[in-house]
Amino acid sequence: MPVATRREELAEAATDYALEHGLIGLSLRPLAEALGTSDRMLLYHFDDKDDLVATILRTTVGRSAQSLRELPAPRDVRSAVLELWRAVTTGPQERCQRLYVEAAALGLFGREPYATTVRETNAEWVSAVSGHFERAGLGRAAARQATVLVDAAFMGL
Repeated sequence: MPVATRREELAEAATDYALEHGLIGLSLRPLAEALGTSDRMLLYHFDDKDDLVATILRTTVGRSAQSLRELPAPRDVRSAVLELWRAVTTGPQERCQRLYVEAAALGLFGREPYATTVRETNAEWVSAVSGHFERAGLGRAAARQATVLVDAAFMGL
């Protein structure tokens, strides 16, 4: 197993912090203090606050996508939808979804790095959800269509 770099360790810890406290009003000093470091050390490991926020978003979506990939193969499409709903509305996934929605809302107003990073991370999320539907027996094109429909419905709920 590869050894994590200090940047990766900080990214994981900062992600945990953001999942607990949100992104709106995220300030480097309280974050650094909670991580047992200084704001200057955060800026040593990340280009700036935007780089740190983008890394937090990528880490969050990466965790969410991985958890979907680890779900057992669903029996059918109905089971796939129900398992997906259960996954995104409970436990760690729920917090990841809330953080994503917060970032997406900020991105809608054109705020960076939210707008760009949300667009970038959507591909990983769509791939994970589509894979979940493919394991339920849908072909690739149908799985993509189901992903768009279900993801939109879930966001609306």
